[in-house]
Amino acid sequence: MKPMTYPFAAIVGQEQMKLALLLSAIDWRIGVLLRGDKGAGKTTAARALARLLPDLAPFINLPIGVTEDRLLGGLHLESTLQGKPVLKPGLLSQAHSGVLYIDEVNLLPPHLGDALLDAAAGGVHVVEREGFSVAHAAEFVLLGSMNPEEGSLRPQLLDRFALSVEVAAPLDTDERRSILERRLSFERDPSMFSEHYEGEQEELRITLLAARNRRASIECPGYILEEISKAICAAGVRSLRADLAAVRASIAYAALIGDATVTKHHLDAILPLVLNHRAKAGGRSNPSPPLPKPKESAAEPEDKSSSSGRERVFKPLEMNSVSILFDSDDALRSLNQRETAATHPGRVIGSRSTGEPRELDVRATLTHALLDRGDIKPRASDLREKVRSSASGTRYIVLIDSSGSHAEQEKMCLVKGATLAMLRRSFQENDEVVLIAFRGTAAQVLLEPSRQIEDVEVALEYLPTGGRTPLAHALELAKTYLTPVSLLIVMSDGRANVPLRDGDPWQEALEIASSLQCRALIVDTETGNRLLHRSSALAEAIRATMVSLADLSTLDKLSIH
Repeated sequence: MKPMTYPFAAIVGQEQMKLALLLSAIDWRIGVLLRGDKGAGKTTAARALARLLPDLAPFINLPIGVTEDRLLGGLHLESTLQGKPVLKPGLLSQAHSGVLYIDEVNLLPPHLGDALLDAAAGGVHVVEREGFSVAHAAEFVLLGSMNPEEGSLRPQLLDRFALSVEVAAPLDTDERRSILERRLSFERDPSMFSEHYEGEQEELRITLLAARNRRASIECPGYILEEISKAICAAGVRSLRADLAAVRASIAYAALIGDATVTKHHLDAILPLVLNHRAKAGGRSNPSPPLPKPKESAAEPEDKSSSSGRERVFKPLEMNSVSILFDSDDALRSLNQRETAATHPGRVIGSRSTGEPRELDVRATLTHALLDRGDIKPRASDLREKVRSSASGTRYIVLIDSSGSHAEQEKMCLVKGATLAMLRRSFQENDEVVLIAFRGTAAQVLLEPSRQIEDVEVALEYLPTGGRTPLAHALELAKTYLTPVSLLIVMSDGRANVPLRDGDPWQEALEIASSLQCRALIVDTETGNRLLHRSSALAEAIRATMVSLADLSTLDKLSIH
């Protein structure tokens, strides 16, 4: 049983947000990013929009922990192992003709965001797995929401959203009271409340349907195109996607209000939504300097997984550790049951001794079965797993203390600047960075493994500060990103005061630190008269090198052993 959806027509205020969402419903290529306060109604509005689309349009709420196969599609494991390989569609194809909503889009792994926005721009998604290929229609309204306090969105992804709206909870007493009254009425009797607004809802549906049919005939005169170019150049925006977004949004707005031609009035209404997330502060009259030429190696394909390896090596699975056999139908049913609990199809091999996932390579398994016995149905002896060889680059795992003791503007700027300078001096081709900030009650991954220093700059730009110091959680989180070629960098004063479990916060941090098996550098940021000198104890527990923040510039490169 699905819960009732709050009616779009009942949303109080937020006129810019509602306009942007209605424009996206008219032209599915107009993706919308909602940025702002928690509890301001972003998710409620996104869900409500799907109810206005024709034919009971699907609403897909993309989970942040979604796997690549679940999002993009992959091999159907059961059919493939029975000798009838087929590709299983992912969430992108399921969202066709509906709404794909990503809450906290800034926390979505970069490689998934790239693939998702490529499909959203073209309307067709091609699934290619293990030599098979299939194309799916993927014309959906793309909506994203985020709270800037929880991290920024990469500029490459930010630009792919046509419109952006700053959503703020109202501070007007009467407006807040009206919102509260309507919400309480909806919770008291959702059916009666929805029935009350059904007339307005139906009018919106009719208006949107007429606008969608009218959109193709709307004219956009040459002087409007010139006005668009002037406005975007004046704002210092380089991306041509801004121009295209302005044209599409102004046409959609003209269609919405029933005009046959785009005028200056339509353009003035949508330009703030187009430039909101693209324009530099205050505009810019001078063009920015030319972009540096990419290195020749940049043309090589990257492995965008969080693994540090790039090559795939296939080897037989050890039979004493494999918990799934394929010699009987019962075993195949066991496999099917495990598939529902696996992160994505194909990764269903588990080790009895460690419980860690083992990645089955379907293609290598079937190939071995065919060549060995001429039978495409595999046995246990045919199983092959994927083993990734280590890349030559270093993974820098940077932990930044952004708690209250670092909240002073000057000190936080010094920490950010030192982090960037340290990485720029040491970063080499194939290196990658993981950025973890810790404040308040928990640590947070600001940047998944990335090979772009520019991503670090963006992640640090809106780094939130204040609150307590959950050092133990940050160290525990860092363990999940360790590889044989990792270098852990901890920038903190060591004043841990948030327990991970129920013990002493500082002792928990030391215990976790002593369990880390990696190269490490502790940057002591402690200042003032009352020094605790905890960073030296932390460095001793990790068996790490320690320097003060002031002396960090004396390190030529991060060659820590």
